[in-house]
Amino acid sequence: MKTCAARRRVRCLRTWRLQGTRHRRGSGSGSTCQDRRAGGGQLFFGKKAQTLGREVRRGMIERDHPDLSIGQQCALLSIPRSSFYYTPQGETEQNLALMRLIDVQFLETPFFGVRQMTWHLRNEGHAVNEKRIRRLMRLMELMPIYQKPNTSRPTKGHKTYPYLLRGLRVDRPNQVWCVDITYLPMRRGFLYLVAIMDWHTRTVLAWRISNTLDADFCVEALNEAIYRFGPPDIMNSDQGSQFTSFEWTDRLRRSGVRISMDGKGRYLDNIFIERL
Repeated sequence: MKTCAARRRVRCLRTWRLQGTRHRRGSGSGSTCQDRRAGGGQLFFGKKAQTLGREVRRGMIERDHPDLSIGQQCALLSIPRSSFYYTPQGETEQNLALMRLIDVQFLETPFFGVRQMTWHLRNEGHAVNEKRIRRLMRLMELMPIYQKPNTSRPTKGHKTYPYLLRGLRVDRPNQVWCVDITYLPMRRGFLYLVAIMDWHTRTVLAWRISNTLDADFCVEALNEAIYRFGPPDIMNSDQGSQFTSFEWTDRLRRSGVRISMDGKGRYLDNIFIERL
């Protein structure tokens, strides 16, 4: 309905403009209204036409219009004449074959970027350049996985705590909790998953996902776990900046939880959550 109404409005405006042009040619005086400058109708029409979508405006063009050529209609509708004649072309068979090869190789080496993928295809005997591979990988929305972020780096000035689990017998739920952050490789970067687990039962008590490494999403998971199960005796973590932050440690201290942290490079100190 909107398209039909717009089409009728455009036809009325075309007729009005043609009548005005013929009137000016016939009168010979070349005069216009005193309160409107010459060409105002065309300006008004151009502004109105631009409020419609390009596909709608393209649909208004009539190849067999009795008074307006296609070029004139394109000008009235603010559409480049070349775009009216353009027909979108699909990818060639050669490009489709390259895309299949790129897809297979990317599954094997998801860290390959444009340059490495180009070198690989050249070594396979394909005459390609980086510009072409970049366009195809962008079309396929392939984003290489970069080096794994270091999620266990402490922040300078934050207090660290000793490891309390050495020689400790863990024989009941809620005695010791452990927490860790892992990264989830995505097509356009990383997401970060924090999980809190009971050391004795190996049950995940709470988790959150974030696109940043701020401490907020870790504290949210901690609040949920404490709300649902009550505070543990000990919380064990690595020395990551999220777990040495004031927000995290203050929440544990206020709940009466003793804080335990792995030694540097001692991933075995938190082995159960590391294997999750």
